[in-house]
Amino acid sequence: MSDQLNEVLAELAALRQRQAELETEVQQARDFQSVQNLQAAYGYYVDKGLWDNASELFAEDGSLELAGRGVFVGRERVREYLHHLPPYGKGMLYNHMQLQPVIHVDSAAGTAKARWRSFMMVGSLGQEARWGEATYENEYKRVDGEWKIALLHGYMNIYVEFDRGWNKEGVPLLRSIEGLQPDLPPTMQYECYPEPLIAPFHYDKV
Repeated sequence: MSDQLNEVLAELAALRQRQAELETEVQQARDFQSVQNLQAAYGYYVDKGLWDNASELFAEDGSLELAGRGVFVGRERVREYLHHLPPYGKGMLYNHMQLQPVIHVDSAAGTAKARWRSFMMVGSLGQEARWGEATYENEYKRVDGEWKIALLHGYMNIYVEFDRGWNKEGVPLLRSIEGLQPDLPPTMQYECYPEPLIAPFHYDKV
């Protein structure tokens, strides 16, 4: 076998390797974008009280844990939790902006983890108006080619009255919802502002 042929074969092997690397990178990028869109869609559905739409974003065995109220396991339990929240309508505000993502995708395993910040404007006309901010540490998985929420965990950092701000006091966490019991107790006991809180990170480095 000539040296020239050996060189050609080596180049072909290198090209195949590079092709495989690029295919992996493309898949990672697609999955990254899919996870971003999934979480953004959740925020938009919550904004408008579209509880069924929001719950359909969860995997069948997905779970939800918000503001220290315990863990609700399974899509239907997530749906039940969301439907226990006040219905969206005139004078209701539920804005939950999904911001500042740090996403790590394992395309080969079909899983991902992400940290988000949610900025909230919540209120009901003539009754209350509040600012809120939370850290999400979420997990996702690909199910039949579609990304779903496997775990949504919201740590409430701050919740305050709009007209009093955060230089006066915070609003205590509501630990339970009337008529609804979680499947599991909270995975972490904490208080929100003015108490300090650092939600656990899923990553050591970005």
